[in-house]
Amino acid sequence: MATTKRASTAGYRCTECGWTAPKWVGRCGECQQWGTVVETAEQTGIARPQVQAVIPASDRSARPITQVDTTQVPRRTTGVGEFDRVLGGGLVPGAVILLSGEPGVGKSTMLLDVAAAAARSGRRVLYASGEESAAQVRLRAERTRALDDELYLASETDLGTILGHIDAVEPGLVIVDSVQTVSSALSDGAAGHPSQVREVAATLVRVAKERDLPIIIVGHVTKDGQVAGPRLLEHLVDVVCQFEGDPQTALRFLRSLKNRFGATDEVGCFEMTGDGIAEVPDPSQRFLSRGKPQPGTCVGIALEGRRALAVEVQALTIATSAPNPRRVVQGVDGARVAMVLALLESRAGLRLSGQDVYVSTVGGVRFTEPAADLAIAVAVYHAVKNRAIPRTVAAIGELSLASEVRAVTQAARRRSEAARLGYAHVVDERFQDLGGVLNILNTRTLPRAGEESPDF
Repeated sequence: MATTKRASTAGYRCTECGWTAPKWVGRCGECQQWGTVVETAEQTGIARPQVQAVIPASDRSARPITQVDTTQVPRRTTGVGEFDRVLGGGLVPGAVILLSGEPGVGKSTMLLDVAAAAARSGRRVLYASGEESAAQVRLRAERTRALDDELYLASETDLGTILGHIDAVEPGLVIVDSVQTVSSALSDGAAGHPSQVREVAATLVRVAKERDLPIIIVGHVTKDGQVAGPRLLEHLVDVVCQFEGDPQTALRFLRSLKNRFGATDEVGCFEMTGDGIAEVPDPSQRFLSRGKPQPGTCVGIALEGRRALAVEVQALTIATSAPNPRRVVQGVDGARVAMVLALLESRAGLRLSGQDVYVSTVGGVRFTEPAADLAIAVAVYHAVKNRAIPRTVAAIGELSLASEVRAVTQAARRRSEAARLGYAHVVDERFQDLGGVLNILNTRTLPRAGEESPDF
């Protein structure tokens, strides 16, 4: 029996949250987004029939989850180990991956390397660029040595034309750079409009699922670092990755923010070089200084996703007669440094009110988690005492206002990384308080990295 369903009487609707209004406004009154209120279809009164039940084909019928065959969806590596690590082991057939990042961080360069590596493995790759011409992409490929006969280039901004290239080339991997530059004739608005982004992404997702074709989509970001366009974009895709890095350093991190096929806390490490993007399989070596031990240095173990990294914290103190001594930090949390300095002065008897204090990390890495507290305290203490601790010592721990050394997340993984890098002694929560740590470092009776209890 047919039922009558009428359209809403409101003439305008927000494409983001569904908020309706009788007249057009530039900003949604519910989600506060600009440019998302569009005109809806007028009320027609046409009756719409109910959806009839359809008997599915035998190969698509519902069955127990234990009987679902997964052998038809094997992962395929891209040839870039750090990228595969973030994806959970490689590309899953039919997966749609959204890669976002700040302008100039190296998204297109990294994906061109991924495309070339996949092409060298015998897979045909289609790289559709809406931001550069084919000649411009070729010049960048020559510089990064990403040339291969199985890598096809297309400079297109029309979705229908890109789909035609997919039919003609029959690739095993498609890269679209970027979704904000592609438009569809089935949707109103210019390229980059929320309705266009939603239509383009939905079509690419449908093509990927129908053909078991992995597709990587590049997305722009807003001033706040969020993926530009409707929030629905992140819900449609299977994997959301963010490529980030400090423009002042060559190091880049690829983080997984959403992954239906793997862990969401994996991190890949890359380095921007003159020849493109290079993998950094062991980034800990980039954050350690070389040479003999110096006063005011201490190694801590940071955690980037599931990856433990050894980071050297350096401190420098200089006597000053200024009424307000300087506190300059780089790569660490300034608020936590201020708390550590207060603990050293009140609990350890260290006079810092007449000292300018500078605290920094090596290599430009950020070590802002609470696990850096103990390394900062040890570095500042030995900077004032003008003593160097051995290269075999690492510090891991969070400090409370009572000077208690508290355990940090995934402490076992951090100690394992310290032992792998040759740090035979680890000072952590086993010492109970900051005074105990400083006393043990003074007497040099340190526990081994794998010991359950300290030897003091």
